[in-house]
Amino acid sequence: MAQKNIIRGQAISKEKLALAKEFRRNMTEAEKTLWQNVRANKLGGWHFRRQQILFGYIVDFYCHAASLVVEVDGEIHKSQQEADRERDTNLTDKGFKVLRFGNHEIKSHLPAVLEKILAACNQALPIYPSSPPLQGEGPGERSD
Repeated sequence: MAQKNIIRGQAISKEKLALAKEFRRNMTEAEKTLWQNVRANKLGGWHFRRQQILFGYIVDFYCHAASLVVEVDGEIHKSQQEADRERDTNLTDKGFKVLRFGNHEIKSHLPAVLEKILAACNQALPIYPSSPPLQGEGPGERSD
């Protein structure tokens, strides 16, 4: 039986769920480093999930409120660039923003990586025109 997940209407097989759990248990050093900096709403109050299943893909990190996917690319990604591009396109077409960082970027430039992730999350915030402050009841609106 397929299990429901954070994305409504998304059925997830037991096999895919088991694989995501395995990926959580065996994160790379770069993934562990990034996770320590985004978990528990540490990055600007944004909530991230790790090894989240989205439309058949297991993404490294996912912020639901910002519709943001963050991928950490190791050596294997050099041989699967076309598949990664297709995956990014499919996720983007579904309304997600995808950021990719190499292991070396996380190791050498973590503050800059975190800044880019936070900026992408903050860009997802809706912008509302400022409205005048509430000033209480106006004259003639209340009869005592």
